[in-house]
Amino acid sequence: MALPAQDERTMPAAVLSGLDDRPLDDALTELHTLTEQYGHVVVVCSQATPEPVVRRLYTLRSLLESDRIALFRPGLPPLAVAVLARQLRQLASCDLSPGVLASAGRLLTHYLHAGAVLGSVARLDRVPVGLKAHARSWVPGSQFAVLAHPEPQLVRVAPDATLDGPEFGTWMLVAKGQLQSDWAAGLGTAWNVHGLRETPLPAESPVWWGTGRLVEFCSYLADLSVLYQLVTSVRRTSCHWCGMDVIGDRCVFCSATPPAHEPPRAPDRRTPA
Repeated sequence: MALPAQDERTMPAAVLSGLDDRPLDDALTELHTLTEQYGHVVVVCSQATPEPVVRRLYTLRSLLESDRIALFRPGLPPLAVAVLARQLRQLASCDLSPGVLASAGRLLTHYLHAGAVLGSVARLDRVPVGLKAHARSWVPGSQFAVLAHPEPQLVRVAPDATLDGPEFGTWMLVAKGQLQSDWAAGLGTAWNVHGLRETPLPAESPVWWGTGRLVEFCSYLADLSVLYQLVTSVRRTSCHWCGMDVIGDRCVFCSATPPAHEPPRAPDRRTPA
């Protein structure tokens, strides 16, 4: 899902839709055109993306024999993946090299808080669920609040229930599925978010969460200057395999890990700005 632009500098998204249904030549032409137009392409998709689509992406990159196409599948819920993709679109307007921009995605995941309110956890396998929660899941009217990232957490929805939130100012995005609940909005108040916005539910969300009865939420940094400061404050290195400038311990374009890498300092979630 491509979210609306955050500001006037946010680069437009190119949505590669229906890859597994379209003729291979059509999809190949589209991806080749994008690569020639922009120089480099970072494909961001959820781990809940259907496997036929993922296989087609790898096939396209292989047929193009291109080292200018990066495939990035962060272990985040679908709404958080959409938020992360928009943050990268914001940063694409800055003076960052393709390798740094692509690897910035792994850094920015540390500053996302993503979860959902669920009507059932019976099929939830992304977050540890105890036997008691599974049993309560069958009780009519039960709802559960789940934090999937950065640290898994599950509580039964109640007036005094809450989840651990960010220690810095964020915005919150909410996507409502087939569940009537205002609990996520109340959580935004508890987290002291700057504001709350709504968006349609990503198509992959029911698969990721194991139910369509959900309200998904994600808190995130919206200010481009803060995102840019975070990325540029990390030491850059050159990938020993493809020569790309990168941050972190892996090149997103060729997946190579530097042979002698100093692990980056753990991000301080209390002081992003």
